[in-house]
Amino acid sequence: MKLTNSLSQELARFAVETKYEELPKPIVHEAKRTLLDSIGCALAATITDKGKMSTALARRFGGPPESSIIGTGDKVSCCSAAFANGELIMAMDYDALIIPGGHVPPHVIPALLAIAESGGASGKDLILATVLAHEIAVRVASALPSFYHFEGSGAEEVRWAPRHGHAYCNFGAAAGAGKLLRLSQDEMLHALGIAGCLCSVLIQQKFSFSTHRPMTKYGVPGWQSTGAVIAALLAKMGYIGDTTVFDTEYGFWKFSGYAEWIPDSVMEGIGKIWHFSKVHYKPYPCCLMLHTVLDCFTTIIAQNNLMPEDIESVKAFCHPTVELPVFMSSELVDIVDAQFCAAYVFAVAAYRVKVGAEWQDWDTMKNQKILEFMKKVSCRGHPEYGKRQLKDPASSLGMVEVLSKGKTLKEERIYSRGTPGTDVQITDEELVEKFRHNASRILNRDKIERAIKTILELETTENISVLMKQVTL
Repeated sequence: MKLTNSLSQELARFAVETKYEELPKPIVHEAKRTLLDSIGCALAATITDKGKMSTALARRFGGPPESSIIGTGDKVSCCSAAFANGELIMAMDYDALIIPGGHVPPHVIPALLAIAESGGASGKDLILATVLAHEIAVRVASALPSFYHFEGSGAEEVRWAPRHGHAYCNFGAAAGAGKLLRLSQDEMLHALGIAGCLCSVLIQQKFSFSTHRPMTKYGVPGWQSTGAVIAALLAKMGYIGDTTVFDTEYGFWKFSGYAEWIPDSVMEGIGKIWHFSKVHYKPYPCCLMLHTVLDCFTTIIAQNNLMPEDIESVKAFCHPTVELPVFMSSELVDIVDAQFCAAYVFAVAAYRVKVGAEWQDWDTMKNQKILEFMKKVSCRGHPEYGKRQLKDPASSLGMVEVLSKGKTLKEERIYSRGTPGTDVQITDEELVEKFRHNASRILNRDKIERAIKTILELETTENISVLMKQVTL
Protein backbone atom coordinates (compact mmCIF):
# COMPACT_ATOMS: atom_id res chain seq x y z
CA MET A 1 0.00 0.00 0.00
CA LYS A 2 1.13 3.57 -0.66
CA LEU A 3 1.13 5.93 2.28
CA THR A 4 -0.21 9.47 1.85
CA ASN A 5 1.86 10.57 4.83
CA SER A 6 5.16 9.38 6.26
CA LEU A 7 5.15 6.07 8.13
CA SER A 8 5.80 7.96 11.39
CA GLN A 9 2.71 10.09 10.81
CA GLU A 10 0.56 7.06 10.06
CA LEU A 11 1.71 5.25 13.19
CA ALA A 12 1.27 8.37 15.32
CA ARG A 13 -2.27 8.79 14.02
CA PHE A 14 -3.08 5.13 14.71
CA ALA A 15 -1.77 5.42 18.27
CA VAL A 16 -3.61 8.65 19.05
CA GLU A 17 -6.93 7.93 17.35
CA THR A 18 -7.48 4.30 18.44
CA LYS A 19 -9.98 4.02 21.29
CA TYR A 20 -10.51 1.28 23.86
CA GLU A 21 -14.04 0.68 22.55
CA GLU A 22 -12.61 -0.20 19.13
CA LEU A 23 -10.56 -3.11 20.44
CA PRO A 24 -11.91 -6.60 19.74
CA LYS A 25 -12.74 -8.53 22.92
CA PRO A 26 -10.13 -11.27 22.20
CA ILE A 27 -7.43 -8.59 21.91
CA VAL A 28 -8.46 -7.02 25.22
CA HIS A 29 -8.28 -10.46 26.79
CA GLU A 30 -4.84 -11.10 25.28
CA ALA A 31 -3.57 -7.85 26.78
CA LYS A 32 -4.63 -9.02 30.23
CA ARG A 33 -3.03 -12.44 29.67
CA THR A 34 0.22 -10.79 28.63
CA LEU A 35 0.25 -8.49 31.65
CA LEU A 36 -0.48 -11.43 33.98
CA ASP A 37 2.32 -13.51 32.51
CA SER A 38 4.86 -10.67 32.42
CA ILE A 39 4.24 -9.52 35.99
CA GLY A 40 4.47 -13.13 37.17
CA CYS A 41 7.84 -13.55 35.44
CA ALA A 42 9.07 -10.37 37.12
CA LEU A 43 7.99 -11.62 40.56
CA ALA A 44 9.86 -14.89 40.10
CA ALA A 45 13.00 -13.07 38.96
CA THR A 46 13.32 -10.89 42.05
CA ILE A 47 15.18 -13.73 43.78
CA THR A 48 17.78 -14.10 41.00
CA ASP A 49 21.15 -12.35 41.05
CA LYS A 50 20.25 -10.42 37.91
CA GLY A 51 16.96 -9.36 39.46
CA LYS A 52 18.61 -8.27 42.70
CA MET A 53 21.24 -6.22 40.84
CA SER A 54 18.63 -4.51 38.68
CA THR A 55 16.38 -3.56 41.58
CA ALA A 56 19.35 -2.34 43.60
CA LEU A 57 20.49 -0.14 40.75
CA ALA A 58 16.96 1.25 40.30
CA ARG A 59 16.94 2.14 44.00
CA ARG A 60 20.25 3.92 43.53
CA PHE A 61 18.84 5.84 40.56
CA GLY A 62 15.93 6.74 42.82
CA GLY A 63 13.87 9.77 41.89
CA PRO A 64 10.39 10.80 43.00
CA PRO A 65 8.40 7.87 44.45
CA GLU A 66 5.89 7.61 41.60
CA SER A 67 6.25 4.09 40.15
CA SER A 68 6.74 0.67 41.76
CA ILE A 69 9.40 -1.98 41.30
CA ILE A 70 7.50 -5.26 40.99
CA GLY A 71 7.99 -7.67 43.90
CA THR A 72 9.53 -5.07 46.23
CA GLY A 73 8.31 -2.31 48.51
CA ASP A 74 10.16 0.35 46.55
CA LYS A 75 8.78 3.31 44.64
CA VAL A 76 11.16 5.26 42.44
CA SER A 77 10.94 7.49 39.39
CA CYS A 78 8.99 6.14 36.41
CA CYS A 79 12.27 5.84 34.50
CA SER A 80 13.99 3.88 37.28
CA ALA A 81 11.00 1.57 37.71
CA ALA A 82 10.85 0.89 33.97
CA PHE A 83 14.50 -0.08 34.04
CA ALA A 84 14.13 -2.53 36.92
CA ASN A 85 10.90 -4.10 35.71
CA GLY A 86 12.24 -4.57 32.19
CA GLU A 87 15.18 -6.51 33.54
CA LEU A 88 12.97 -8.52 35.89
CA ILE A 89 10.46 -9.62 33.26
CA MET A 90 13.09 -11.08 30.93
CA ALA A 91 15.64 -12.19 33.53
CA MET A 92 14.59 -15.86 33.55
CA ASP A 93 13.73 -16.20 29.82
CA TYR A 94 10.27 -17.24 30.97
CA ASP A 95 8.47 -14.32 29.30
CA ALA A 96 6.17 -14.47 26.28
CA LEU A 97 7.15 -13.92 22.67
CA ILE A 98 5.27 -12.64 19.63
CA ILE A 99 5.97 -13.78 16.08
CA PRO A 100 7.28 -11.70 14.43
CA GLY A 101 8.94 -9.59 17.07
CA GLY A 102 10.33 -12.01 19.65
CA HIS A 103 10.59 -10.81 23.25
CA VAL A 104 8.29 -7.80 22.84
CA PRO A 105 6.47 -7.84 26.24
CA PRO A 106 9.54 -7.19 28.45
CA HIS A 107 10.58 -4.38 26.11
CA VAL A 108 7.25 -2.52 26.18
CA ILE A 109 5.27 -3.38 29.33
CA PRO A 110 7.70 -1.83 31.88
CA ALA A 111 7.38 1.64 30.37
CA LEU A 112 3.59 1.34 30.33
CA LEU A 113 3.31 0.18 33.95
CA ALA A 114 5.59 2.98 35.10
CA ILE A 115 3.79 5.76 33.25
CA ALA A 116 0.34 4.34 34.07
CA GLU A 117 1.05 4.29 37.80
CA SER A 118 2.74 7.68 37.91
CA GLY A 119 -0.18 9.28 36.07
CA GLY A 120 -3.03 7.46 37.80
CA ALA A 121 -4.23 5.74 34.63
CA SER A 122 -7.20 3.38 34.63
CA GLY A 123 -7.24 -0.30 33.77
CA LYS A 124 -8.80 0.46 30.39
CA ASP A 125 -6.05 3.00 29.72
CA LEU A 126 -3.38 0.38 30.45
CA ILE A 127 -5.08 -2.28 28.32
CA LEU A 128 -5.29 0.09 25.36
CA ALA A 129 -1.67 1.19 25.76
CA THR A 130 -0.58 -2.45 26.03
CA VAL A 131 -2.35 -3.39 22.80
CA LEU A 132 -1.01 -0.38 20.89
CA ALA A 133 2.54 -0.86 22.15
CA HIS A 134 2.71 -4.51 21.15
CA GLU A 135 0.92 -3.99 17.84
CA ILE A 136 3.21 -1.17 16.72
CA ALA A 137 6.37 -2.98 17.83
CA VAL A 138 5.37 -6.17 16.02
CA ARG A 139 4.34 -4.31 12.87
CA VAL A 140 7.69 -2.53 12.66
CA ALA A 141 9.38 -5.89 13.25
CA SER A 142 7.42 -7.35 10.33
CA ALA A 143 9.26 -4.98 7.98
CA LEU A 144 12.66 -6.17 9.19
CA PRO A 145 14.55 -9.41 8.47
CA SER A 146 14.10 -12.42 10.71
CA PHE A 147 17.09 -13.70 12.67
CA TYR A 148 17.13 -16.74 10.39
CA HIS A 149 15.48 -18.17 7.30
CA PHE A 150 15.68 -21.46 5.42
CA GLU A 151 16.99 -21.63 1.89
CA GLY A 152 16.17 -25.32 1.57
CA SER A 153 14.58 -28.18 3.41
CA GLY A 154 17.57 -29.42 5.39
CA ALA A 155 18.65 -28.29 8.83
CA GLU A 156 22.01 -27.34 7.35
CA GLU A 157 20.37 -24.87 4.95
CA VAL A 158 19.46 -22.25 7.54
CA ARG A 159 20.89 -18.78 6.96
CA TRP A 160 21.46 -16.31 9.77
CA ALA A 161 20.61 -12.63 9.36
CA PRO A 162 23.69 -10.37 9.51
CA ARG A 163 22.22 -8.43 12.42
CA HIS A 164 19.22 -8.85 14.68
CA GLY A 165 17.80 -7.39 17.86
CA HIS A 166 14.78 -5.83 19.55
CA ALA A 167 15.44 -2.19 18.65
CA TYR A 168 11.99 -1.86 17.03
CA CYS A 169 10.29 -2.41 20.39
CA ASN A 170 11.13 1.13 21.44
CA PHE A 171 8.59 2.53 18.98
CA GLY A 172 5.81 0.46 20.50
CA ALA A 173 6.81 1.26 24.07
CA ALA A 174 7.02 4.99 23.36
CA ALA A 175 3.66 4.93 21.58
CA GLY A 176 2.02 3.12 24.50
CA ALA A 177 3.59 5.48 27.03
CA GLY A 178 2.56 8.44 24.89
CA LYS A 179 -1.01 7.17 24.76
CA LEU A 180 -1.09 7.08 28.56
CA LEU A 181 0.26 10.65 28.64
CA ARG A 182 -2.48 11.63 26.17
CA LEU A 183 -0.04 13.04 23.63
CA SER A 184 -1.43 14.92 20.66
CA GLN A 185 -0.76 13.48 17.21
CA ASP A 186 2.07 15.97 16.71
CA GLU A 187 3.58 15.10 20.10
CA MET A 188 3.24 11.36 19.34
CA LEU A 189 5.06 11.91 16.06
CA HIS A 190 7.97 13.46 17.94
CA ALA A 191 7.89 10.69 20.58
CA LEU A 192 8.36 8.07 17.85
CA GLY A 193 11.22 10.07 16.37
CA ILE A 194 12.96 10.36 19.73
CA ALA A 195 12.36 6.67 20.47
CA GLY A 196 14.08 5.66 17.24
CA CYS A 197 17.21 7.51 18.32
CA LEU A 198 17.20 5.80 21.73
CA CYS A 199 16.96 2.19 20.53
CA SER A 200 19.27 -0.59 21.72
CA VAL A 201 22.07 -1.96 19.58
CA LEU A 202 21.65 -5.29 17.76
CA ILE A 203 23.61 -7.87 19.74
CA GLN A 204 21.61 -11.07 19.23
CA GLN A 205 23.92 -12.59 16.65
CA LYS A 206 26.99 -11.90 18.78
CA PHE A 207 25.27 -13.63 21.71
CA SER A 208 24.19 -16.64 19.64
CA PHE A 209 27.70 -17.32 18.37
CA SER A 210 29.37 -16.88 21.78
CA THR A 211 30.46 -19.74 24.02
CA HIS A 212 30.15 -17.61 27.17
CA ARG A 213 26.68 -16.32 27.95
CA PRO A 214 26.62 -12.78 29.43
CA MET A 215 23.68 -11.51 31.49
CA THR A 216 22.95 -8.98 28.73
CA LYS A 217 21.89 -11.90 26.46
CA TYR A 218 20.41 -10.53 23.22
CA GLY A 219 19.35 -7.22 24.69
CA VAL A 220 18.75 -5.21 27.84
CA PRO A 221 15.01 -4.44 27.97
CA GLY A 222 15.38 -2.39 31.14
CA TRP A 223 17.71 0.00 29.36
CA GLN A 224 15.48 0.19 26.30
CA SER A 225 12.44 0.82 28.51
CA THR A 226 14.09 3.95 29.87
CA GLY A 227 14.48 5.16 26.29
CA ALA A 228 10.74 4.79 25.69
CA VAL A 229 9.84 6.63 28.89
CA ILE A 230 12.26 9.44 28.08
CA ALA A 231 10.94 9.70 24.51
CA ALA A 232 7.32 10.07 25.63
CA LEU A 233 8.08 12.53 28.44
CA LEU A 234 10.33 14.69 26.27
CA ALA A 235 7.72 14.82 23.52
CA LYS A 236 5.13 15.95 26.08
CA MET A 237 7.50 18.78 27.03
CA GLY A 238 7.90 19.92 23.43
CA TYR A 239 11.18 18.20 22.54
CA ILE A 240 11.61 17.93 18.77
CA GLY A 241 12.18 14.40 17.47
CA ASP A 242 13.09 13.02 14.06
CA THR A 243 9.69 13.08 12.35
CA THR A 244 11.07 11.18 9.34
CA VAL A 245 12.81 8.49 11.38
CA PHE A 246 11.56 5.67 9.11
CA ASP A 247 11.94 7.51 5.83
CA THR A 248 14.69 7.70 3.22
CA GLU A 249 17.42 5.19 2.53
CA TYR A 250 19.14 6.27 5.77
CA GLY A 251 16.13 5.69 8.03
CA PHE A 252 15.79 3.61 11.21
CA TRP A 253 16.50 0.25 9.60
CA LYS A 254 19.77 1.56 8.15
CA PHE A 255 21.17 3.50 11.09
CA SER A 256 20.21 0.80 13.60
CA GLY A 257 21.96 -1.92 11.59
CA TYR A 258 19.24 -4.11 10.05
CA ALA A 259 19.97 -5.75 6.71
CA GLU A 260 16.78 -4.72 4.91
CA TRP A 261 13.48 -2.84 5.25
CA ILE A 262 10.05 -3.54 3.74
CA PRO A 263 7.91 -0.64 5.06
CA ASP A 264 4.68 -1.45 3.21
CA SER A 265 3.97 -4.32 5.60
CA VAL A 266 3.85 -2.04 8.65
CA MET A 267 0.48 -0.43 7.95
CA GLU A 268 -1.17 -3.28 6.04
CA GLY A 269 -4.58 -3.90 7.61
CA ILE A 270 -3.72 -1.90 10.72
CA GLY A 271 -6.66 -1.56 13.10
CA LYS A 272 -8.42 -4.52 11.44
CA ILE A 273 -5.82 -7.28 11.56
CA TRP A 274 -4.22 -7.58 15.00
CA HIS A 275 -0.78 -9.21 15.08
CA PHE A 276 -0.92 -8.97 18.87
CA SER A 277 -3.15 -12.06 18.84
CA LYS A 278 -0.12 -14.30 18.16
CA VAL A 279 1.41 -14.41 21.64
CA HIS A 280 3.46 -17.49 22.54
CA TYR A 281 3.50 -18.07 26.31
CA LYS A 282 6.30 -20.19 27.70
CA PRO A 283 5.74 -23.29 29.83
CA TYR A 284 9.49 -23.61 30.57
CA PRO A 285 12.03 -21.01 31.81
CA CYS A 286 14.50 -21.46 28.97
CA CYS A 287 15.02 -20.54 25.33
CA LEU A 288 12.01 -21.33 23.14
CA MET A 289 14.21 -23.27 20.71
CA LEU A 290 14.36 -26.09 23.30
CA HIS A 291 10.66 -26.29 24.13
CA THR A 292 9.41 -28.82 21.56
CA VAL A 293 12.05 -31.37 22.50
CA LEU A 294 11.37 -30.75 26.18
CA ASP A 295 7.72 -31.55 25.50
CA CYS A 296 8.81 -34.78 23.81
CA PHE A 297 11.23 -35.73 26.58
CA THR A 298 8.86 -35.06 29.48
CA THR A 299 6.18 -37.11 27.72
CA ILE A 300 8.55 -40.07 27.30
CA ILE A 301 9.72 -40.14 30.90
CA ALA A 302 6.20 -39.65 32.26
CA GLN A 303 4.56 -42.33 30.11
CA ASN A 304 7.33 -44.85 30.81
CA ASN A 305 7.92 -43.82 34.43
CA LEU A 306 11.65 -43.41 33.78
CA MET A 307 13.98 -42.32 36.53
CA PRO A 308 17.26 -40.58 35.67
CA GLU A 309 19.24 -43.73 36.41
CA ASP A 310 17.09 -45.64 33.89
CA ILE A 311 18.23 -43.42 31.04
CA GLU A 312 21.39 -44.28 29.11
CA SER A 313 21.27 -41.47 26.53
CA VAL A 314 19.07 -38.69 25.18
CA LYS A 315 19.23 -37.55 21.56
CA ALA A 316 17.23 -34.44 20.71
CA PHE A 317 16.58 -32.98 17.25
CA CYS A 318 15.02 -29.54 16.85
CA HIS A 319 15.71 -26.09 15.37
CA PRO A 320 19.26 -26.02 13.94
CA THR A 321 20.04 -22.94 16.00
CA VAL A 322 20.75 -25.37 18.87
CA GLU A 323 24.02 -26.19 17.12
CA LEU A 324 25.28 -22.64 17.76
CA PRO A 325 27.86 -22.17 20.53
CA VAL A 326 25.41 -20.51 22.93
CA PHE A 327 23.45 -23.79 23.22
CA MET A 328 26.34 -26.23 23.09
CA SER A 329 28.49 -24.93 25.94
CA SER A 330 28.15 -26.89 29.20
CA GLU A 331 29.33 -23.90 31.27
CA LEU A 332 27.05 -23.06 34.22
CA VAL A 333 28.16 -19.76 35.71
CA ASP A 334 24.97 -17.71 35.88
CA ILE A 335 21.24 -18.10 35.25
CA VAL A 336 21.62 -17.36 31.54
CA ASP A 337 23.61 -20.58 31.24
CA ALA A 338 20.64 -22.42 32.74
CA GLN A 339 18.40 -20.94 30.04
CA PHE A 340 20.49 -21.88 27.00
CA CYS A 341 22.46 -24.99 27.90
CA ALA A 342 20.50 -27.75 26.12
CA ALA A 343 21.99 -30.57 28.18
CA TYR A 344 21.14 -28.81 31.44
CA VAL A 345 17.42 -28.30 30.75
CA PHE A 346 17.06 -31.99 29.90
CA ALA A 347 18.85 -32.90 33.11
CA VAL A 348 16.57 -30.82 35.34
CA ALA A 349 13.55 -32.24 33.50
CA ALA A 350 14.87 -35.78 34.05
CA TYR A 351 15.10 -35.13 37.79
CA ARG A 352 11.56 -33.69 37.85
CA VAL A 353 12.70 -30.33 39.21
CA LYS A 354 9.61 -28.13 39.63
CA VAL A 355 9.25 -25.96 36.53
CA GLY A 356 9.90 -22.33 37.40
CA ALA A 357 12.54 -20.39 39.30
CA GLU A 358 13.72 -23.72 40.72
CA TRP A 359 15.40 -24.48 37.38
CA GLN A 360 17.66 -21.49 37.94
CA ASP A 361 18.35 -21.91 41.66
CA TRP A 362 22.02 -22.26 42.49
CA ASP A 363 21.37 -25.51 44.35
CA THR A 364 19.91 -26.97 41.17
CA MET A 365 22.67 -25.65 38.92
CA LYS A 366 25.36 -27.10 41.18
CA ASN A 367 23.67 -30.44 41.82
CA GLN A 368 26.26 -33.09 40.96
CA LYS A 369 23.70 -35.65 39.81
CA ILE A 370 22.25 -33.14 37.35
CA LEU A 371 25.71 -32.19 36.12
CA GLU A 372 26.52 -35.84 35.57
CA PHE A 373 23.28 -36.49 33.68
CA MET A 374 24.15 -33.70 31.24
CA LYS A 375 26.83 -35.95 29.75
CA LYS A 376 24.09 -38.28 28.45
CA VAL A 377 22.47 -35.56 26.31
CA SER A 378 23.11 -34.50 22.72
CA CYS A 379 21.08 -31.95 20.75
CA ARG A 380 21.18 -31.36 16.98
CA GLY A 381 19.14 -29.81 14.21
CA HIS A 382 16.21 -31.91 13.00
CA PRO A 383 16.96 -32.99 9.40
CA GLU A 384 13.39 -32.14 8.32
CA TYR A 385 13.05 -28.88 10.26
CA GLY A 386 13.51 -26.55 7.31
CA LYS A 387 11.18 -28.53 5.08
CA ARG A 388 8.43 -28.39 7.68
CA GLN A 389 8.85 -24.71 8.47
CA LEU A 390 8.81 -23.71 4.80
CA LYS A 391 5.32 -25.23 4.70
CA ASP A 392 4.19 -24.01 8.13
CA PRO A 393 6.10 -21.06 9.69
CA ALA A 394 4.37 -21.67 13.04
CA SER A 395 5.84 -25.16 13.33
CA SER A 396 8.78 -26.02 15.57
CA LEU A 397 9.51 -29.64 14.71
CA GLY A 398 11.18 -31.65 17.43
CA MET A 399 12.05 -35.29 18.07
CA VAL A 400 13.66 -37.06 21.03
CA GLU A 401 15.11 -40.55 21.28
CA VAL A 402 15.69 -41.94 24.76
CA LEU A 403 17.75 -45.10 25.18
CA SER A 404 16.63 -46.94 28.30
CA LYS A 405 17.08 -50.57 29.35
CA GLY A 406 18.14 -51.53 25.86
CA LYS A 407 15.08 -49.97 24.21
CA THR A 408 14.86 -46.75 22.17
CA LEU A 409 11.80 -44.67 23.01
CA LYS A 410 10.87 -42.00 20.49
CA GLU A 411 8.55 -38.99 20.51
CA GLU A 412 8.02 -36.30 17.85
CA ARG A 413 6.00 -33.08 17.89
CA ILE A 414 5.25 -30.43 15.28
CA TYR A 415 4.41 -27.58 17.66
CA SER A 416 5.78 -26.70 21.06
CA ARG A 417 3.33 -26.23 23.89
CA GLY A 418 2.22 -22.61 23.93
CA THR A 419 2.11 -22.10 20.16
CA PRO A 420 -0.79 -19.71 19.45
CA GLY A 421 -3.54 -20.85 17.12
CA THR A 422 -2.96 -24.54 17.81
CA ASP A 423 -4.46 -27.13 20.15
CA VAL A 424 -1.41 -26.78 22.42
CA GLN A 425 -1.71 -23.05 23.09
CA ILE A 426 -1.60 -22.04 26.74
CA THR A 427 -5.01 -21.75 28.41
CA ASP A 428 -6.10 -19.11 30.90
CA GLU A 429 -6.02 -21.72 33.65
CA GLU A 430 -2.43 -22.67 32.81
CA LEU A 431 -1.36 -19.00 32.82
CA VAL A 432 -2.98 -18.47 36.19
CA GLU A 433 -1.18 -21.50 37.64
CA LYS A 434 2.10 -20.27 36.18
CA PHE A 435 1.50 -16.88 37.83
CA ARG A 436 0.69 -18.47 41.17
CA HIS A 437 3.91 -20.43 41.18
CA ASN A 438 6.03 -17.50 39.98
CA ALA A 439 4.62 -15.27 42.70
CA SER A 440 4.71 -17.85 45.49
CA ARG A 441 8.16 -16.97 46.84
CA ILE A 442 7.38 -13.26 47.02
CA LEU A 443 3.69 -12.71 47.75
CA ASN A 444 1.33 -14.34 50.21
CA ARG A 445 -1.63 -16.36 48.96
CA ASP A 446 -4.21 -13.61 49.47
CA LYS A 447 -2.19 -11.09 47.51
CA ILE A 448 -1.60 -13.56 44.71
CA GLU A 449 -5.31 -14.24 44.31
CA ARG A 450 -6.18 -10.54 44.49
CA ALA A 451 -3.54 -9.79 41.86
CA ILE A 452 -4.93 -12.45 39.51
CA LYS A 453 -8.47 -11.15 39.95
CA THR A 454 -7.40 -7.54 39.43
CA ILE A 455 -5.52 -8.31 36.21
CA LEU A 456 -8.21 -10.55 34.71
CA GLU A 457 -10.82 -7.86 35.50
CA LEU A 458 -8.50 -4.96 34.71
CA GLU A 459 -11.06 -3.02 32.69
CA THR A 460 -12.98 -2.39 35.94
CA THR A 461 -9.97 -0.87 37.74
CA GLU A 462 -10.14 2.91 38.11
CA ASN A 463 -6.51 3.44 39.06
CA ILE A 464 -3.50 1.22 38.27
CA SER A 465 -2.14 1.84 41.76
CA VAL A 466 -4.68 -0.78 42.89
CA LEU A 467 -2.92 -3.38 40.75
CA MET A 468 0.59 -2.33 41.75
CA LYS A 469 -0.27 -2.69 45.45
CA GLN A 470 -1.12 -6.33 44.81
CA VAL A 471 2.23 -7.14 43.11
CA THR A 472 4.53 -5.32 45.54
CA LEU A 473 5.42 -5.77 49.20
